[in-house]
Amino acid sequence: MTVLAPVADLLADRSGAVLLDVRWALGDPHGRQYHREGHLPGAVYVDLDTELAAPASPAGGRHPLPSVQSLQAAARRWGISDGSRVVVYDAGPGLAAARAWWLLRWGGLSDVTILDGGLAAWTAAGGPVETGDVVPEPGDVALTGGHLPTLSPDEAAALPAAGGVLLDARAAERYRGEVEPVDPRAGHVPGAVSAPTTDNAGPDGRFLPAAVLTERFARLGARPGTTVGVYCGSGVTAAHEVAALAAAGIDAALWPGSWSQWSADPARPAVTGPDPR
Repeated sequence: MTVLAPVADLLADRSGAVLLDVRWALGDPHGRQYHREGHLPGAVYVDLDTELAAPASPAGGRHPLPSVQSLQAAARRWGISDGSRVVVYDAGPGLAAARAWWLLRWGGLSDVTILDGGLAAWTAAGGPVETGDVVPEPGDVALTGGHLPTLSPDEAAALPAAGGVLLDARAAERYRGEVEPVDPRAGHVPGAVSAPTTDNAGPDGRFLPAAVLTERFARLGARPGTTVGVYCGSGVTAAHEVAALAAAGIDAALWPGSWSQWSADPARPAVTGPDPR
């Protein structure tokens, strides 16, 4: 599976590519404004909260998966047709863009990649930007869903005891339960291993080389052939970890509800501290 689009490759050939600008960060609602102020030429703004997620609920988490029908309608608005080449990006390391990458792959598109290093790498390489809104000609893509694996809370919780690996992609201090800025309770799922998504990228915002990622995940118990699940706060940055695992040749399932779903149920245990259990 090809995960990344190097900036040099996109600079050399943008022909026919549908570019999606997925700038988003927790607590920052100004992604569309950033898009208007400067984006890759022709890039369409994608609103993560409303187009890449269903409405939040305690039962489903803060960013439940959208229905296939709503994702297809959004993808058509973005100008995607069957067979389109799609490149997604955000401001830098791809933490938000990976959500669009994962969802479109889950929906059934095969040619979707993340611009490695995002807008920062693009401008650093001398790539042009334009301002204002972009409204493309609608596409006609047909999505079906289910093309990438997902986990329910019970399936995720059962992984460690069954010999699999459950990776917690949140910041280490949230895993340890020292802070919890958004969700009902602090801590982590019993048996989950701390694997912060931010450690998948270097200081330049680009993904680490595949060999480095392979070593990183091996230290965490995730190797090719291992059953691997990933969660974060609400299934957004966990998609970046799934992408990094894919770049390392490791298949992994995403738990869409993640900690926001688990912590909303007081009957489910929460572990604090640095150890999985």
